[in-house]
Amino acid sequence: MPSLSLHRTLAALLLTLSTAILFLSFENKAMSAEPGQRPNVVFILIDDMRFDAMGFMGHPFLKTPQIDAMAANGANFTQAFVTTSLCSPSRASILTGQYMHNHGVVDNNDTDMSDTIFFPQYLQQAGYQTGFFGKWHMGGGTDAPRPGFDQWVSFRGQGHYNPPGPKWTLNVNGKSVPQKGYITDELTDYAIDWLDSLDRDKPFFLYLSHKAVHARFEPAERHKDLYSDVEIEAPASQANTDENYAGKPMWVKNQRNSWHGVDFPYHSSLNIKEYYRDYCRCMNAVDDSVGRVRDYLKQQKLNDNTVVMLMGDNGFLFGEHGLIDKRNAYEESMRVPLVVEAPGILAPGSTVDAVVANIDIGPTILELAGIETPEQMDGMSFLRIASGKMDTKDWRKHLLYEYNWEWNFPQTPTMFALRGERYKFIQYHGIWDTDELYDLENDPHEMKNLIHESGLQSTVRDMRNALNQELKQRGAMQVPFGAKRGPGANLRLESGSKAAPFPDTVLREKDGKQ
Repeated sequence: MPSLSLHRTLAALLLTLSTAILFLSFENKAMSAEPGQRPNVVFILIDDMRFDAMGFMGHPFLKTPQIDAMAANGANFTQAFVTTSLCSPSRASILTGQYMHNHGVVDNNDTDMSDTIFFPQYLQQAGYQTGFFGKWHMGGGTDAPRPGFDQWVSFRGQGHYNPPGPKWTLNVNGKSVPQKGYITDELTDYAIDWLDSLDRDKPFFLYLSHKAVHARFEPAERHKDLYSDVEIEAPASQANTDENYAGKPMWVKNQRNSWHGVDFPYHSSLNIKEYYRDYCRCMNAVDDSVGRVRDYLKQQKLNDNTVVMLMGDNGFLFGEHGLIDKRNAYEESMRVPLVVEAPGILAPGSTVDAVVANIDIGPTILELAGIETPEQMDGMSFLRIASGKMDTKDWRKHLLYEYNWEWNFPQTPTMFALRGERYKFIQYHGIWDTDELYDLENDPHEMKNLIHESGLQSTVRDMRNALNQELKQRGAMQVPFGAKRGPGANLRLESGSKAAPFPDTVLREKDGKQ
């Protein structure tokens, strides 16, 4: 059987050879739409933004009036997800329309995308003016401009909320320029200045990719005291009780006492509640940024012909199941916000309940530009399902989720999941543990694992078969991994929670039957 590296080499060669043909094909199709009919598009990506980190979603104290206004004037996608809950793979899925196993960016360590086609390249070919502003985070050693963008403002790695010193710079069209101030505000400044310089006779695509709200959180000076009097409650599933961990995989309780757990968060004594308070404070600068962009569009009378999308690159846990961070297939990790203003396309104040994902962003924006979905993309445009022009039976019934174990964060195993409208099935790979099944309709916080429920064994069997069939059809029945460079963040707190016991379902007194 050919090795994975050989598969990747052949795939890269075929992709390189096909790029010119694809561009020529889609350029002709794109130009079939009249320039005045093609809307401008603004895509705003927020780092680590939870699906519920918005005022209109009923948050107990976080105020996001500008994002709330977006939702009131557009559509809220209530079932939006990422196919891998990790920065680099998710961002690559947004830009390529592909699952992780196809674009090859499987972690935050090794991110060779030299032979990858990003959907903004098609927009350029179709006459769009394109600009990227913010966090790229695929290949952290460089901030060099990437294909598909006429205007480029970025930084290395995670960047900094405030400049750490005079030597810290942004990359502005290939030149090093010192970061002047708070990064959320400064990226917005660059984006609006670019919009102000554009040819109004040509459509534009703006990709505003905020560093916020990634840790380590540094609120803007104007927001540093917000929510100081708010009492923050821990999620119910955070309690270290037998009831909470009954039926859960062992790795979940074991991760509690780790880099990504509440007992030993980031190997420190970090207060999770205060951590979350600063997260919310940082969200307010993001909300200000959204308001500034929308106000500019309105002032310039561009709002009626501009589609504005806001999305998170992945979710984040703040104590759910005793965990922090992301990576796993629980709702707080893989579910993200998606709010879309599309005048004349989506009704104001509407909701879309269809399961959509980050792999759908590229195809959707290309359809807005009059470009057919390229054949290498796994995602689908959600315009017809969102506008009520497609029957729900013709849309996807479930979404594939995938995550590969990372050597530097060994707490989270390789996993694959199917997320349907009601049930979620999670299957683990390479560990001695139990799989999971959740009834999201009756158990939205995923507290009760139904994998051994007698009345649901046909559901387990059907979803397992469907998952394995999906992986097989997509050529994803293999697990790539990067070179291990050390032991990783594998420490435990001696006074923290102890290792999880084996579940009763695998224990026997005499033999395999008893």
